[in-house]
Amino acid sequence: MSRLDEFSTANRSYTKSFKHGDLPMPPKRQVAVLTCMDARLHPEKFLGLDVGDAHVIRNAGGRASDDAIRSLVISEQLLGTNEVIVIHHTDCVRLTFSNEDLAAKCRAELGVDVGDRDFLPFGDLEQSVWDDVETLRSSPLIPGNVTISGAVYDVHTGELQTIVRD
Repeated sequence: MSRLDEFSTANRSYTKSFKHGDLPMPPKRQVAVLTCMDARLHPEKFLGLDVGDAHVIRNAGGRASDDAIRSLVISEQLLGTNEVIVIHHTDCVRLTFSNEDLAAKCRAELGVDVGDRDFLPFGDLEQSVWDDVETLRSSPLIPGNVTISGAVYDVHTGELQTIVRD
């Protein structure tokens, strides 16, 4: 059985008690959370979010990349969010490699030259939160009245530590 088959079976069970079909499109708490795709993070649980409360945008490292900003613009301009919380986490793979390391791995294993692609690694966890908050604050696509804060989630304790408060 494939993973898709497993997930489809689980989904059939889920739909039997599904009661969220009438939720409005805009998130109830008017917040977007930008965080990492790491499977150990369950932001809805560690932030106390329910279905429909927030937009959760996930990518490798929870970085304020162009695509994350694209999602935030849609969230703010079309769906009424007025706050962004950037959350990075301890024990992140982004702390373990450089662009050069990953480029070499792609050349060796895939036969692909990634050129000057920036995979947005970082060496300092707290600084990466500051950097991404500043990227969002300085973006012309993010209005100045949007509250932007940042935190670090500890994968070993479940604790969320505020790093940048707006």
